[in-house]
Amino acid sequence: MTETVNAVREVLVEALELPRRPEDLAVDTALFGSLPELDSFGVVALVASIEGRFDITIDDDEFGADIFETVGSLADFVDSKLASA
Repeated sequence: MTETVNAVREVLVEALELPRRPEDLAVDTALFGSLPELDSFGVVALVASIEGRFDITIDDDEFGADIFETVGSLADFVDSKLASA
């Protein structure tokens, strides 16, 4: 797994206070709609944590359910932000 995936898994567990270990989250682990912790407040906490961890800014118009579909889709989004920075 890539460093980004591992870091995203850590951020997910920390920001959402998930009762899991980061390594329990696979790339294809469903997020939005599957994790009760990922509600509107959870999304805000997660985005703030991702921005802080990766030193990126996520604009409001970039928000979409597809970004939060799986651990892999979130990691791909972060990778794309890092590549364009």
